[in-house]
Amino acid sequence: MPNLETAAPAVSCRGLVKRYQDVVAVDGLDLEVRAGECFGLLGPNGAGKTTTIEILQGLLPQDAGSVELLGLSWERSERDLRQRLGTQLQETKLPDKLSVLETLTLFRSFYAKGVPVEDVLAKVGLQEKSAAWVQKLSGGQRQRLAVACALVCDPDILFLDEPTTGLDPQSRHQLWDIISEFRARGGTVVLTTHYMEEAERLCDRVAIVDHGKVIAEGAPHRLIASLGADHVVDFALGEAAVIEDGALLALPGVTGVSTADGRTRLTVTRAHEAMPALMTLVRERGAALTELTSHRTTLEDVFISLTGRHLRDE
Repeated sequence: MPNLETAAPAVSCRGLVKRYQDVVAVDGLDLEVRAGECFGLLGPNGAGKTTTIEILQGLLPQDAGSVELLGLSWERSERDLRQRLGTQLQETKLPDKLSVLETLTLFRSFYAKGVPVEDVLAKVGLQEKSAAWVQKLSGGQRQRLAVACALVCDPDILFLDEPTTGLDPQSRHQLWDIISEFRARGGTVVLTTHYMEEAERLCDRVAIVDHGKVIAEGAPHRLIASLGADHVVDFALGEAAVIEDGALLALPGVTGVSTADGRTRLTVTRAHEAMPALMTLVRERGAALTELTSHRTTLEDVFISLTGRHLRDE
């Protein structure tokens, strides 16, 4: 695997813009993905992730800006690029009445070179389903087949758009293993997701996208560390009770306070000290806690601190 700090860009875009009539889906977006890394685009539905990844894959024309993949452009080198990219769309529609083996054989025929179909079936764990019709597959098996269709050309870059949405935890982890194996062989991965655990587990770097713009970018652990806290404590008080921010900031380990929808969020460095001190303060004020939760800081918390909203839509 190459040194990611010095690797050449595999994907680069500058000033990317895409409009749908009066709606600006992508608004001057800049990205650079290094060869050999897994790069994630994070954001809520409607943030511009899918539009961006479809432009990068040459499926949509941009209204402004430039795109380069592997040092090539879609305008000059479309045929070459199509042979070197693997794509799994957010919704992959495959012929129901073809078998798994027939489907993968069909996709392999589109490329001048690639991986033997049987080898790809083994990588995605579908050997026993090779004779099964696509319509008989489970959701997780269909997703693995879609990824197999993307891998059969032995791509230099693998694009994955929400690859594990709607999957059960076991199927999700199976796909994570497939992606990790591809990366271990030196492949470059660009994926969109709104699962924070997925991004933190797979991605070397992520770009958090909101309203078509990158609002934060970096290694997941560095973005999380930028909050200056390792835990988040959420609580709510009964009977419209209020405790002023100054009193909360004075609690041990508390580094930040925000309030929304009747709930207060504390970022803290020492949860084992902050939570007992919070309960003591609430009791001293004659109030009562109606909710109290704590969790380790995640990329979701980074997004909330930047926008006041949640990454994942409810």
